[in-house]
Amino acid sequence: MGKCAGQYDLSGFRMLDGNEAVAWGAFWAGCGFFSGYPITPATGIFNAMLGILPPSGGTVLQAEDEIAAIGACLGASMAGLKAMTATSGPGLSLFSEHISFAIGSEIPLVIVDVQRLGPSTGSATKGADSDIQFMRWGSSGGQPVIVLCPMDVRDCLVLTVQAFNLAEAFRCPVFLASNKEIGLTKESIDLSGLALPAVRERTRPEPGQGYLPFRTRPGQDVPLFLPIGGQTALVRQTSSTHGQDGYITTDPQVIAAMQERRRRKVEAHAGEMAFAELRGEPEAEAVIITYGVTARAALAALAVLQRQGRSVSVLILRTLWPVLEGRIREACSRAGLVVVAEMNQGQYAREVQRILPNRSVRGLGRMDGDLLTPTEITEAVHG
Repeated sequence: MGKCAGQYDLSGFRMLDGNEAVAWGAFWAGCGFFSGYPITPATGIFNAMLGILPPSGGTVLQAEDEIAAIGACLGASMAGLKAMTATSGPGLSLFSEHISFAIGSEIPLVIVDVQRLGPSTGSATKGADSDIQFMRWGSSGGQPVIVLCPMDVRDCLVLTVQAFNLAEAFRCPVFLASNKEIGLTKESIDLSGLALPAVRERTRPEPGQGYLPFRTRPGQDVPLFLPIGGQTALVRQTSSTHGQDGYITTDPQVIAAMQERRRRKVEAHAGEMAFAELRGEPEAEAVIITYGVTARAALAALAVLQRQGRSVSVLILRTLWPVLEGRIREACSRAGLVVVAEMNQGQYAREVQRILPNRSVRGLGRMDGDLLTPTEITEAVHG
């Protein structure tokens, strides 16, 4: 990773928790604005950003509530800054209307959800993957979003950079689905040997070209970007249905074309945001599909099952939405049994069952605040 701009030397071994790693990933990606409201277990991101951004010329704002926090981020992003906010389940619920705004008005934004046990206030100090379906469907309109999911501190750093890259490239909100166990667990990480993706920026129009804020180039699905309030062209924004010029419209053909383009710009480009890893036998008889901190227990279970002579593999999903249907089908092409291990009551198992209707898909969920153990996963494979 080497030396970073300004006063920070990001080299050598460091002890970081997941929340701190997210903050450094945001800094590396060029985040210039963070706004949030303190909430367990995401507050560590807020604290880390306070120590990182202002000394390097960025801005950190403590808002009066979660709605104001994400609203400030949207304003900063529309003005041209890379922006991020962080919360947990209760705050994510309050974000909902502004998430819809970001989707409909194509505003780049990174939203970190350090999940805790729900529903509602739930258990603030207990981890879970409570919000997996909410991140996908918790906004009006039902249009697709991008959700990345780390399993450890290294992933927190790398996937945060990827989240910013995807938000910039596709002009949309991107979620990072962490949780309490990942966010608050410290690990040693060698920053010198860490290969981070190249940083991407929003694509701007060439000077002198006529500009419409939601017009795309031939063969492209993402509009070019100019900051609102700039000097080169008038930029209109609205949360209502609109055409290429940003004016409100009720024309069904215009609305349908905009809806389809926003859907297509994510779903048709799923290969550019497909982060997953297969461990174990490539064409195994049993496949464990998992994500987040549970992937670590699944890898421990894999080692036990391999010693027992079982034909088994583990598919670790780091992209949850859009669903990596091709990757899942490929990994399970010979499997007689598929176990989906997750810290909820089967939120992602439903997606796997939909994709693999002719396979035996067994959901292994836990939602009591404790982690799934390698023994529980091993026993699920044995049946």
